[in-house]
Amino acid sequence: MKKFKLSFVTASVYALLLLMVGSWVSIFVVEKASLSLLFTEKNLFYASKFFKGLLGIDEESPAFLNAGNWKNALDLTIETLVMSVMATGFATIAALLTVVPAARNVADGSLTLAKKWHGWLSFGVVRGGYIFSRAVPELVWAMIIIFIFKPGILPGAIALALHNFGILGKLFAEVIEDLDSRPIRNLSSSGAGRFQLFLYGVLPAALPRFLTYILYRWEVIMRTTIVVGFVGAGGLGQQFKLSMSFFHYTDITLLLFFYLLLVFAADYISEKARIFIK
Repeated sequence: MKKFKLSFVTASVYALLLLMVGSWVSIFVVEKASLSLLFTEKNLFYASKFFKGLLGIDEESPAFLNAGNWKNALDLTIETLVMSVMATGFATIAALLTVVPAARNVADGSLTLAKKWHGWLSFGVVRGGYIFSRAVPELVWAMIIIFIFKPGILPGAIALALHNFGILGKLFAEVIEDLDSRPIRNLSSSGAGRFQLFLYGVLPAALPRFLTYILYRWEVIMRTTIVVGFVGAGGLGQQFKLSMSFFHYTDITLLLFFYLLLVFAADYISEKARIFIK
């Protein structure tokens, strides 16, 4: 009789299906939720009122008809762009400075042909820092940083960088672990030091993938700036929260327009840069 062997991939698919079914059963049977309650007459009335406010219907002076509001939104857009670039730069520099000891093939000496007694200790400390850094959400980092410092785009950039430092560091380390070790071993056997190995062996081979990850995280950071702005990090997010609080719906429309332009621009720049890298 042939034994039935369940592969890891197949078991994962079955587990995912079970989780999906269990989630819907929990929502509709245990919690007794109903989608029809979302479309009550009262909810539809408030939704209609909100969208009419965004379009400036029945409003005497919509924000998008005022030149001063356009200038203010443009200034906030530039602040948001600066915050995202600063955050990406901080996170990238910190990740590059710590990535070498975070790679397993460096810790065990298989890449550099030089096994150090502190290799696994450094690996554990740096990887632990990566986990802690990315485990704390950007919003929580922003609340902590802004509590220590005053509100502004610099604390917002630091908060975003702290979260993305752990993500970029882990991705960079995995790139180094997947590298062809032969050129780097040749450099090591020729007497190259650790810094020279990174500069002349690791970096040229890993740089295209490094840049791809950096550009991707920049896109994500651009989208997240509006979230950290809710707690006083400046930019479009902070003004968005104020406009929501005072029910200035046409201001929200103007801010969303500039925010979408910013995201589309970041996406376009990243796409063109990836083509150039390839």
